[in-house]
Amino acid sequence: MNQPVFQRPIGVFDSGIGGLSVLAALREELPHEHFVYLADSGHAPYGEKGDDFVTRRTLAIGQWLHRHHSIKALVVACNTATAASVEALRAALPGLPVIGVEPALKPAAALTRTGHVGVLATRGTVHSERFARLRGAHEGRQLRFSVQACDGLAHAIERSTTEGPAAAAARDTVAALCARYTGALGCFGDEPGAIDTLVLGCTHYVFAREQLRALVGPQVQLIDTGAAVARQTRRMLEAAGALAPEAQSGQELPRLFTTGALAALQAAAGRWLGLPPTACTALSSI
Repeated sequence: MNQPVFQRPIGVFDSGIGGLSVLAALREELPHEHFVYLADSGHAPYGEKGDDFVTRRTLAIGQWLHRHHSIKALVVACNTATAASVEALRAALPGLPVIGVEPALKPAAALTRTGHVGVLATRGTVHSERFARLRGAHEGRQLRFSVQACDGLAHAIERSTTEGPAAAAARDTVAALCARYTGALGCFGDEPGAIDTLVLGCTHYVFAREQLRALVGPQVQLIDTGAAVARQTRRMLEAAGALAPEAQSGQELPRLFTTGALAALQAAAGRWLGLPPTACTALSSI
């Protein structure tokens, strides 16, 4: 592909549909850019699998996006994949800007008033060295984090997007798991010692925001990473001289691919991004 670099698309991927929340933020921040998104739903959930598995999938997807779509940057819209393999991905694709996501502990630390922050994340993220370093950099005498690994929640959100009895049951599971995991964190509110800020440490959890809000109350701040990742992507493109000019014709519809069920991606893309089913394509393998 001989396109000028600024005309090339930005690649985005996640273990499933969760990264659509990041894609939405990217499209808002970068309205003149083109995007290719891959949902690895056929191999989800990443958060309950080992680092070796996640690294193999991350490298395979990054190389596929680079080889088949000539991407100019890659956004790893998955906390688990970032924690397990973003450095391996950067080593495998030298010269390609790679932007990862991580739980928004730093913004939460700046926003909390009670000094008590809750974190919901996958088991893979919670037990990663990257998360331990991030937590250690911010936790101290005036600030503490209560962290909860949320087994099954991302997978339930993944299964809740379509219609029918199975999807309805998955939505019930999402509600039940949100209640279980917020309950395990402790007391929410603005009283001294209560959790007044909740970090959504998995991109899937953004799509359970309404259920979480109902559980923790209106005074608790819910923090995700989509907007911050979009701003960082802009900075890296500007530094590389690869940012699409504003004169470039209007934003094209993103191209969405999935290694899982096409109907699930189509339903999620329509529900949360307003995209038509024709924007989505199923892949047999990567």
